[in-house]
Amino acid sequence: MADYPTRNTDSGVVVLRPEGRLNMVAAPDLREQLHSIIRSGKNRVVVDLSGVDTIDSSGLGALISGLKAARQSGGDLRIAAAGEQATAVLELTNLNRVLKSYVSADEAFDDAD
Repeated sequence: MADYPTRNTDSGVVVLRPEGRLNMVAAPDLREQLHSIIRSGKNRVVVDLSGVDTIDSSGLGALISGLKAARQSGGDLRIAAAGEQATAVLELTNLNRVLKSYVSADEAFDDAD
């Protein structure tokens, strides 16, 4: 299982930073790591996409699964630093309405503090 790097912000938000491709190979690991974080009681999560080269429908599915789990536990999942390809995919699928991309992971929850 891929174990993507995480860090905690001063406000208790968990930042997860996947790298490379978020495709059908990587998506199950991302989904499991997001759910594990949320099960541990951390329900405010930012997925920092700055290290992601490409994302496909499987990667989007993992993000939506994490979003659903976070919201069901009273929190939220947000994305940050989406690159050109990820932004295009989010816009093409209209998921940019649900998964708004923030400039940086540290700014993603500024409005909720």
